[in-house]
Amino acid sequence: MSLLKNKFIIALPLIVIAVIFIFSLAMIPSINPVPHNLPIAIVNEDQGLTVSNVNMGETVVSNIQSATSANADGEPAMKWIEVGSEEGVRAGLDNQEYYAALVIPKDFSEKQASLMTPDPSSPRMRIYINQGMNASTSSMVGEMLNLAISGINEEIRTEILATFDQQGAAISTKQAAAFASPIVSEVIYVNAIGTHSANGNSPVLMFQPLWMASLIGNVIFLLVKNKSNYANRNERLRANIVQVFWGAVIALAAGFSFTWFAESWGLHISQFTETALFLAIAYLAFFLMIAAVFSWIGLKGMIIFVLFLFFSAPLLSFAPELISPFYRDWILSWLPMRFMVEGLRELFFFGQGLRMNHPTIVLIWIGACGLLVLLASAFKHSRQPERKQEVEIAHTS
Repeated sequence: MSLLKNKFIIALPLIVIAVIFIFSLAMIPSINPVPHNLPIAIVNEDQGLTVSNVNMGETVVSNIQSATSANADGEPAMKWIEVGSEEGVRAGLDNQEYYAALVIPKDFSEKQASLMTPDPSSPRMRIYINQGMNASTSSMVGEMLNLAISGINEEIRTEILATFDQQGAAISTKQAAAFASPIVSEVIYVNAIGTHSANGNSPVLMFQPLWMASLIGNVIFLLVKNKSNYANRNERLRANIVQVFWGAVIALAAGFSFTWFAESWGLHISQFTETALFLAIAYLAFFLMIAAVFSWIGLKGMIIFVLFLFFSAPLLSFAPELISPFYRDWILSWLPMRFMVEGLRELFFFGQGLRMNHPTIVLIWIGACGLLVLLASAFKHSRQPERKQEVEIAHTS
């Protein structure tokens, strides 16, 4: 029973409970994601009816906004953004500004009025779904918009039939077909995720192997450097410089090999070289950041990067608008791997090549800051040189 006399063994139940509590916090964003202010573009080009001064497009827009105004928490589920033209909407979708867009054409009111005539023509509206931005969230938005339009269709159908009933007029076959769907919605998918993309989650899946590879690489470097017992600052600085240059070589090897592996496993990668180079940039940024932390606090830094891994896995798969403000502002915003995911999303789904966009610039800054901190660690106070000198003096005496 001597084990039970050890204070760590006695405290083990509390330690286990604390570990479970910390890592269970990563589950919270996945339990009940609720949309908050999802940006949705809307274009109303309807010219209305000059005779009656009626604009059915405005009425439909108002009804759709009311039908999709609140989430389960009573907060705005969507943030409606008015855009002047359909061309502006397409540009915004490509720039990842909107998850979806609703476009009402010029002849909407005219065709709406034709429903009461012997030659009806159902008005149409276009719904753009921006799949590449976040496939699951965009699909959810599309379902919400279609549900709202279905509700409006039901109201219009009831009003039209009531009017015909009051007039005692007969309904032709053509009118009955038009009344079945008074408003026809055309769904258009832009920046499509395509096949072999893990349902649009391929950027999220790819960060874990790269992150673990950069972490393991630094653990090996740290263990080797700890055994070397460098005698002075110059030796430590040279060792750090070697680590940086060798890390760059490893980054290129990691980027191209990982891209080849992913493509071999069946992932669709349309731009092999540019994807590989971006992964190399991401690896080097992570490598230098982890090396910088290890150089100052040693293997204790593992706790930080393991927590990064566990918290990032569920968060990165959700759109920021589906995460609570605390997790979005205080955890997601500080996860360095989110920039890798955003950069891969542009490469995979938005047809963007490797360029100096926001994710790439941030990754370069992370790497640059890590480089400076790593090099500066060579000048920190260390007792290793003193001990080495003592050993040398003892041998010579």
